[in-house]
Formats: sequence, C-alpha cells, structure tokens
Amino acid sequence: MKRNVGMADRVIRIILAIVLFSLFFILEGNLKYLGLIGIIPLFTAFIRFCPLYVPFRINTDKTSK
Repeated sequence: MKRNVGMADRVIRIILAIVLFSLFFILEGNLKYLGLIGIIPLFTAFIRFCPLYVPFRINTDKTSK
C-alpha cells in the first residue's frame, strides 16, 4: 500500500470523522449508529491510504511522488 493521502486530506478526514462520531451522541434510536461510519475516514487518515483513490489514480501526498 503506497501512501496516497496528503496532510490536508488527513486533516479533513479527521474533522469529518469527529463530526460523524458526534452524530452517535446527538441522534436517537437506531439512527445514531450512522455515526459509526466515522471509523472509515479516521482509519484512512491514520494509515494514509485510501482504496477509493486507487482506481481514479488520485494522490494527494506530495512526498510520495
């Protein structure tokens, strides 16, 4: 797995994960479990690899070029 997530992309993913995780505490009923989707952007931010970028040949990491 070659890195394809840059620093700005990582920050955006972490902020998005925090927002999604907050839905877990804000929403009620079974709808609150949508907040657990925040695991995906948080995980891809930490491993610095996004599998959805591969087919489109997107690379936001400036150091891997």
